[in-house]
Amino acid sequence: MFVNRREVQIQWGDCDPAKIVYYPRYFAMFDDSTSTLFEAAGFSKQDLVRKYGLVGIPMVDTRAKFYIPSTYGDWITIETRIESIKRSSFEVKHNVYKGEALAIEGFETRVLVGRDPVNPDKLKSAPFPAEMVAKFTGS
Repeated sequence: MFVNRREVQIQWGDCDPAKIVYYPRYFAMFDDSTSTLFEAAGFSKQDLVRKYGLVGIPMVDTRAKFYIPSTYGDWITIETRIESIKRSSFEVKHNVYKGEALAIEGFETRVLVGRDPVNPDKLKSAPFPAEMVAKFTGS
């Protein structure tokens, strides 16, 4: 499995009045981490549009399990991988570490989306390109 890791420092604006990260901020971090995963694998947003004819990879489901809080100034490591790939949908997992400890598990279901060839004003799910499957799964 292809894995991307990135270090993130918690900013003042990420925190709520209790001085811990306001949970929706983590979902924004997860979204950035998924984009970074694709970039690190060699599939830039421009490639997705130009080479594969995709318009995006929208999220259709998300959830998280929170174990350890973080606060302003803390450094966290977000480890992101694609856990499974179907025809056009895929499951992303984010493990967030604070030091060596698992702080959060984040889960996303996303879909590759392109223009509907019959009606270009509409969007339609698109099959996962074989070279992307190979890169993310290691097969």
